Amino acid sequence: MKHSIRRLNAVLAILSISAVSFAQNPGATARSQSERSSDVPAGSTAKKVTPAAIQSELKEALAVIQNNYGGTRSLDYNEIFKSSIDSMLHSLDPHSNYFDAKEFEQFRNDQSSRYFGIGATIGDLSDPDGKVIATYIKATFDRAPAHRAGLRYGDKIIEVNGQSMLGKPFSEVRNQLRGPQGTTAKIVVERLGTGARETVNIVRDAVPQPSISEAYMIRPGIGYLNMSGGFNQTTYNEFVQAMRRLRAAGMQQLVIDLRNNGGGLVGQAYRVASAFLAEGQIIFSQKGRMEGATDPPYPSMNRNPDRSPIVVLVNRNTASASEILAGALQDHDRALIVGEDTFGKGLVQNPFPLEYGSMLLLTIAKYETPSGRLIQRDYSNGDLYNYYTEGGSLRDENQEKVRGSESKTDTGRSVFSGGGINPDVPLKPQTITNERARTQAKIAVPIFGFSLELISGKVKGLEAYKIDKPILFDYDIKASDYPVNDAVYAAFKHFAVDKYKMTAAQLDREREFIERMLRTELITAAFGTQTSSQVFNNYDTQLLQAIDLLPQAKQLAIQSERAKSPAKDKSSAN
Repeated sequence: MKHSIRRLNAVLAILSISAVSFAQNPGATARSQSERSSDVPAGSTAKKVTPAAIQSELKEALAVIQNNYGGTRSLDYNEIFKSSIDSMLHSLDPHSNYFDAKEFEQFRNDQSSRYFGIGATIGDLSDPDGKVIATYIKATFDRAPAHRAGLRYGDKIIEVNGQSMLGKPFSEVRNQLRGPQGTTAKIVVERLGTGARETVNIVRDAVPQPSISEAYMIRPGIGYLNMSGGFNQTTYNEFVQAMRRLRAAGMQQLVIDLRNNGGGLVGQAYRVASAFLAEGQIIFSQKGRMEGATDPPYPSMNRNPDRSPIVVLVNRNTASASEILAGALQDHDRALIVGEDTFGKGLVQNPFPLEYGSMLLLTIAKYETPSGRLIQRDYSNGDLYNYYTEGGSLRDENQEKVRGSESKTDTGRSVFSGGGINPDVPLKPQTITNERARTQAKIAVPIFGFSLELISGKVKGLEAYKIDKPILFDYDIKASDYPVNDAVYAAFKHFAVDKYKMTAAQLDREREFIERMLRTELITAAFGTQTSSQVFNNYDTQLLQAIDLLPQAKQLAIQSERAKSPAKDKSSAN
């Protein structure tokens, strides 16, 4: 009990300090006092709400729970603290959160673009009845412990530290493989090619989780950057290295993919935006109540920005720092924004470490794009579920979007506040029915099973598809690399019908899906998980349309340059 009270005191102390810091704005303080007094009836003797009073009542409530609770659930103080603090914070806004010690450690690891483990992608294989047979290595990461230990695609994981992994889902196996840095995972594997069992001792280490999962020439002269990994401590350095490689490969135009980028460190987004914006062009500004939260606008300091035509791909999961990047490039007409409306997170959080290893992530400011847009979506009703799902299954896709105030880009195009960044060219993602999704999930099982046989060289007539060498990283795939031709498809169809009792008609209806997934498995085995995303890109309708829009992005870039120096254009025309 004393430990719980001390922990409660630590949390309340930080909240009290934060409250004092936020009261530095005299106008805000006077306004809040006026609002509180108007809510108290004349002559009322209501007790003034203060941090000390809250602390006292929470202590008392905790003591009552400890001494009298008689329900069926055992008391979990971590859960009690977390749920109560989260509820308090979410009454303010949806992005202030409380992290317990374990979550805080994960938060720090995520921001440093790493986790601790062996550094391998794994997947499980089921029998025709859906029962898990075993979990297999699918790929390792460059310079990761698993790669150094010689693990390869198709190695069956038999044991981890003396515990059998057969029949266990990959999520459970993954938890056994991960662990603190410097600890040892003793793994028994059955090799794909020979069936021999080997014991491999792997010392767990930091495994990179890059912000930029893929950077390659998607077409002659056209570079592609997949920045779906968030903005973390390594993002800008990764960006610089990727751009250097693309320029060396002849890049003249660029597609930046921010789909599913949930944001992260604002400073990293600022540095990436600066690479494309000229000195003095504003990237964002922020306004808050805490000292230091309101600063002058943040301009680019780059005297020699990249001037390549740019298309930026966004979707509903593009949020926070990635919206800062997209908004800055859009407001300065520096890039053509393509896709769906972004999430709409325009609030800035700051971490406040607490005692016992926990942390409070508190909103300290709101940010605006260069044109003055506040893109934060509405949270006035306090409904957290509706905020994150936009109504879930009750969402009306045909309902006209309510727009906020209008602003203008450098060339005079209209952009609007509220509800995220609206794309210049709306593009819906390709979707399939739930029935097709269930069918494809069912077919994915024999695809993996067949791939194990194909890659091990056991499929008669297709021995050329055997892969028995280490992964070649940082490779740009070619059409000639492991093509899924008629012979491969026919062999798979025979396997799926014979072993998994699927019908030929089912398979033929999903031939494109099968060919894509089979080639993905082959590319994964030969070149790794990150490179295998290049296979998916060849089927990505949004990305393919974005590439077709690069001439429009080029024209926008020309207009942007003219808007920056009208006097120069006028003199050159005379």
